Amino acid sequence: MNSKYIKYILLAFVIVGVFFVVQYNEQITVGIESWVKNSGDAGPFVFMLIYIVGTVFFLPGSVLTLAGGALFGPVWGTLYNLTGATIGAIISFITARYIAKDFVEKKSSGHLNALREGVDEEGWKFVAFVRLVPIFPFNVLNYALGLTKIKLIHYSIATYVCMLPGAIAYTYIGYVGREAISGDEAIIQKILLGIALLAIVSFMPSMIKKLRKKQ
Repeated sequence: MNSKYIKYILLAFVIVGVFFVVQYNEQITVGIESWVKNSGDAGPFVFMLIYIVGTVFFLPGSVLTLAGGALFGPVWGTLYNLTGATIGAIISFITARYIAKDFVEKKSSGHLNALREGVDEEGWKFVAFVRLVPIFPFNVLNYALGLTKIKLIHYSIATYVCMLPGAIAYTYIGYVGREAISGDEAIIQKILLGIALLAIVSFMPSMIKKLRKKQ
């Protein structure tokens, strides 16, 4: 089959997937816990697969991250969340670079030039910055970065490492929410730690911007 037609077919698949996720967002979110629990020992892999597919098709990452914390706790939840989000981000990046260029340009046209200029000037440092400082929507950013010249390996490493602070904070919040429902006696201390983590993540953008101005 002609490669041009393959690209059109895959592009149509992405568009249909996004439409499906938007239409059934609530049902998918509610169903995550039951799907994971019904999978037994394969639950972590099912969850990461859901996270990967959700990232590619624009399911809100915050919802998935909170669910990961509630289902697997702060440590394993962070690992599963970060792994699923990174793999999904890589697939989105590759899709944009080799298949869905026209679709992504329509989706992210307002910020595309700024992204290209930033990556051309700073490379992986720019990717690290936009991962730590949420200037652009996560799912759109994954596709938009695929239209830049950055190498896949640099994009992947910067994405994984620099999403870690946010993943830790929001995974822990998901875990604390589950603990609060179950009536944990130490919930006050856990809530305070959760607030502290969120505060660190919230102040991180301003700290990074100041450091960038001094350079």
